Amino acid sequence: MAEPIEPVPNEKISAGRGMGKCCRFHWRGKLTVIVPLILLPMLIHGYTSDLPEIVCLYLLVIMAIFWITEAIPLYLTSLFPIMFLPVANFLSSDDVAKHYFSGTVVMFYGGLVVALAIEYCNLHQRIALKTIILVGCSPRRLLCGCMLVSSFMSLWISNSAGTAMMCPIVKAVLNEMESEKIFDVFMTQEEEPMEEGEPAHLSKVAMSFYFGVAYSATVGGCGTLIGTGTNLVFKGIYENTFPSSKEEISFPLFMAYTVPLVVIVNMICIYFSLLITHMALFRSGSKTGQALKKATDNKDQVEVVLRQRLKSMGPMSCHEIQVVIVFTLMILLLFTRKPGVFTGWSSLIDAKPVGTSSTVCFCVILLFALPTQYTFFKYCCGKAPFPARTIDSLLSWDFLHRTCPWGLCFLLGGGFALAEACKVSGVTKYIANSMSFASKMPLVSVLLILLMFTLFCSAFTSNVVVANIVLPIYCELAFHMEVHPLLLTLPTCLITSLVFLLPVSTPPNAIICGYAHIKSKYLMRAGLLPTFWGLLLVFVNSISWGMVVIPEMKSFPDWAKEYKNKTRGHIIDKLTLYDT
Repeated sequence: MAEPIEPVPNEKISAGRGMGKCCRFHWRGKLTVIVPLILLPMLIHGYTSDLPEIVCLYLLVIMAIFWITEAIPLYLTSLFPIMFLPVANFLSSDDVAKHYFSGTVVMFYGGLVVALAIEYCNLHQRIALKTIILVGCSPRRLLCGCMLVSSFMSLWISNSAGTAMMCPIVKAVLNEMESEKIFDVFMTQEEEPMEEGEPAHLSKVAMSFYFGVAYSATVGGCGTLIGTGTNLVFKGIYENTFPSSKEEISFPLFMAYTVPLVVIVNMICIYFSLLITHMALFRSGSKTGQALKKATDNKDQVEVVLRQRLKSMGPMSCHEIQVVIVFTLMILLLFTRKPGVFTGWSSLIDAKPVGTSSTVCFCVILLFALPTQYTFFKYCCGKAPFPARTIDSLLSWDFLHRTCPWGLCFLLGGGFALAEACKVSGVTKYIANSMSFASKMPLVSVLLILLMFTLFCSAFTSNVVVANIVLPIYCELAFHMEVHPLLLTLPTCLITSLVFLLPVSTPPNAIICGYAHIKSKYLMRAGLLPTFWGLLLVFVNSISWGMVVIPEMKSFPDWAKEYKNKTRGHIIDKLTLYDT
């Protein structure tokens, strides 16, 4: 006869529940203490064995774990180098701090400020409505119009800002579709059960608009240096690691490399992927296909609604016109600073080298210097009474202070400081030497493996974090294999952004999931094909069109050979104090 099971005391049950709740709600605090303690033997071994690369690797692993788990906020984790590197005798406090507001960081913030100026005057809504009306108002053409606007804006502003601007516009369009009964915007209870208080789930057709906006913003952001943070991380790490490089990562050169295949062809592939998976392309007899056929027949109703919305905005104000002028001026100055095809304006100025950060800052200052209107001229020679209210500038500092993500300065700067420490301490060389087997493999195979590895990492954590960690390693690996560093770093930089599988993969993914309450399972299904296209096109671009734009990538350059020989002695000189 089986023995009776003894009842578990209530104290043990409550203790177990208490421990479970403690681990559930306070795991971040525990992780911040446990991780450094577990890795402490690595630090001790580095100091006792005079291995500076192991000491720096201790910081790298801790920051990577904290960045991935977000046990500490991303921005605060990025401040670790300021505390650790001077104490470890790798870099002085001044050398570390200058990375947190370098020219690359200033360039990023300048582009972000211009984007906020466009949002501040509602210029983005006018651009979107005019483009959508021009392209057409059937559902498939509406999707095309939204994607075109989103990708174009993300070329010149950050992709997260472009997505945030487009989401309200997409929502307004879908609301009109719902009110006019053009097509079903939400799923039924049978298609996707909803719990009480849970918002209604969007239909496949409606989700395709948000997916199209997010994906096109991400792809568009890959087209320019200021389009996404990972591009600026690449520029900063490459220029800091190879100051003697003859191939400057200029604005026109970067666009020439990325726009034809990585942006334009990729946009076309993503558009048709969404049409096939969400808009029943080639399946006109399906339920979705019949609904879209009916919606296409009623496209005139949609166009009337959009035209009314555009008309209600009135003609372009002086405020909007001036923002367009400043925006256009910024693009022209960035293109003509050092185009390579002809002598740029920076070469004509008898001064120190003028970087892109100076160009962007000039436009930012204009936004605060120019008034929204010029009615004050009539009061210059007039008589009292004069208006008591001051005239606003094109951009309000209060609005900028509230909406600008200042913490990104720490995230970018922390990555640059960590990359510099890895170079000085020899961490990148240490890891690259452990990957020496790659030198025996075909270069094409190595590139494909690096792209797939980087894509996998970016699927589960912030792409800026991944770029900060892997790009310095790939720079050193290129030296070890004696190939041009751009051949390994530029494609892997681009692939960090072209991951569409999870909300955490890219900022636009997270924005649409939070704004439209889209579940991760729908995002993953929709993102499979676009992620595949991104991987394929970046790989093809790097071995074909990229070689045409930057022919120097075909061989190991002379400056790299000289730099490789000097680096060994340079690292030893940097660490003499550490060794003593």
